[in-house]
Amino acid sequence: MSRKQYSLVSVLAVVIITSACLVHSTVVCAEFRAGIAVRDVTPDPLLPVSGGVGPSKTAGEKIGKLTVRAFVLENNGTRVAICSTDFLGFPGVLCNRVRALVSGIPPKNILIGATHTHSAPDCYGFPNESGETSFDIEYVNGVCAKLADAINEAVDKLQPARIRIATGNAKGKIAYNYYAEQLYDSRCNVIQALDAKDKPFATLINYACHPEVIGSNQGILSPDFVGPLYDRIKERGGGTGIFMNGALGGMVTADCRGPNGKDIRTWDECIRIGHLLADESLRIVADAPVLTNPHLFCASTTIKFPVETELLRAIIKLSPLGFELDESRYIASQVNVVNIANAQILTIPGEALPNIGYYLKRKMHGRHNFLFGLTNDAFGYILTKVDWNSFKRYDYITQTCLGEMTGEIFIKEAINFIDNCPRPIRFAN
Repeated sequence: MSRKQYSLVSVLAVVIITSACLVHSTVVCAEFRAGIAVRDVTPDPLLPVSGGVGPSKTAGEKIGKLTVRAFVLENNGTRVAICSTDFLGFPGVLCNRVRALVSGIPPKNILIGATHTHSAPDCYGFPNESGETSFDIEYVNGVCAKLADAINEAVDKLQPARIRIATGNAKGKIAYNYYAEQLYDSRCNVIQALDAKDKPFATLINYACHPEVIGSNQGILSPDFVGPLYDRIKERGGGTGIFMNGALGGMVTADCRGPNGKDIRTWDECIRIGHLLADESLRIVADAPVLTNPHLFCASTTIKFPVETELLRAIIKLSPLGFELDESRYIASQVNVVNIANAQILTIPGEALPNIGYYLKRKMHGRHNFLFGLTNDAFGYILTKVDWNSFKRYDYITQTCLGEMTGEIFIKEAINFIDNCPRPIRFAN
C-alpha cells in the first residue's frame, strides 16, 4: 500500500469512528462519558399543589422553581439516563411517555425518579370525594416533553469524564424519623462527574428525606429544600446537581423542628437544610479517588404487586392516567440495577421504610450501595408484612400501601434480581 493510500484509509477510519460515536441510536463509544441537562417546569399560571393522597391545595405564590434533570452516563456500548423530577411522585405511566420521546437510549435504561416535594402539582390524578381532580393533563404532557428534551440534550452534551464515588454520614440537622426519631439512614451517597480538566460538572446526591418543609398547606409552589441544594452545589463548584431520594418511608422527614419543638416551615429553613446537605455531600465526595473509565452496567426487570388496599384501588381506577391492572388486579413496575465502577444502584417504585432500605443495602454487592426511591413508579409506601396494619402509628402508611405483601414481594424479587446481575468491581476506595 502506498503512503497516499495509507493516509486515505486512515482518514476514512477516523471519519467512520467519529460518525459512529455521534449517532444517537447506536452506542459504540468505548470511553466513559457523561452529560447533564435541566429544564424549568414551573407552571405559569400556578397550579394547585399536592402533598399526598387527596385533593390538591390552591397555590397563590411560588418560591424557587420546579425542574426536571437528566444525567446521562455512557461506556462501552451501555448508555443510561438517571432523571429527577420535582414532584411528589412520577408514575410509571408518565415515565413510559417520556421514554417514548427519547432517541439514543434504550427505554429500559431510562430511570426516572421524583424528589418528593410536597409543593408541586399533582402528577397522579388524585380524586376528591366527588371523584374530581386538579390534574392538568396539558401541563403534565408538557413536563414529559421537557424531560425527554433534557435527556436528549444530555446525550448531545456527552463528554469524556472521570468520576468520584463516595458514601458517608451526612452530619447536622437534616433529617429524622417522625415516627421513631433515630430510625433513618444518615448515609449519603454521591457520584460526581469531572471534565477533562478535573472540574466537576455534575454531582448526584442520593439521600433519604421528605422535602416537606413548606408542605402543601401554605399555598406555596416550591421545590422545597431541593432547590437550595442545587443552588449550593453550583455555587460551591460541584456543577449541576441532581437529587435522588432514598428509602424515606414511615416517616423520614426534614428536621425543621425549632427550639420549642414546632416546625419552622419557611423558605429560610429550606435554604438551611438544602445548603447543609449540599455541603455535606461535597465534603463526603471531596477526597474520593478519581476513577478513570469506570465500568457501566444496566439491567431491568418487572415486578408485579397485588393491589389490595381499597384507597389505592380507587385511585388507580379513577385516575385519568390510565393505570393498567391485570385480571388478577396486579400492577407492574420497572425495577433497575445499575453498576458503575464499585457502586450499585437499585430502584424502588415507592417509599420503602428505612428497615427495608437498610436490609437491601446490606444484601447489595457494591462498595457503595445506592437506593433510588420513588423511581420508575410511585406506588405509595412499601412495608413488610409485620409492619403492615400492626401499629396505630402506621394507619396512614398502611392505607397508602398497595397491600400487606408489597414489601415482601419487593425484597424477594429485588434480591433475586441483584444476585443474578453481574457484580460491581469492588476495587479499593
